[in-house]
Amino acid sequence: MDPATIAIILMIIGLILLIIEALTPGFFAVIPGTVLVAMGIIGYFVEDFFTSWYLVPAALVVTLAVTAITIKGYQYLAKPEPPTTTVVDSLIGEEGIVETEVKPGNLRGKVKIGSDSWSATSEVVIKVGTEVVVYDAEGVHVKVRQKEI
Repeated sequence: MDPATIAIILMIIGLILLIIEALTPGFFAVIPGTVLVAMGIIGYFVEDFFTSWYLVPAALVVTLAVTAITIKGYQYLAKPEPPTTTVVDSLIGEEGIVETEVKPGNLRGKVKIGSDSWSATSEVVIKVGTEVVVYDAEGVHVKVRQKEI
């Protein structure tokens, strides 16, 4: 097969992988796609590249460089954030919505506060969908009362 044809095939496969990665992020096709495109470009312009002794070292150098650049790029784009933790006492005064009926002396009730659901109890029965306010917290559950309008 003609070296130019091999180079074009490598570039096409690489571009297909890059398109797949763009359409389904997390497919992890950026590195092999970029390496194939780069090797295709080098093979297209460097005579006898695919039959030379320096094919493997060149592929290794390109792969390592692309991997390092990709990792740095992902680190820049998605800077890690410390995990969010909530101290139960910090919920006092927060408002939420009852997801599962809240009853006195029973921790089966659930209240959604922000994006988290908490076990809840109350002094009176509070129906699903009712807006509530946290007035106390113990352990991993909260005490709520119906929000005053």
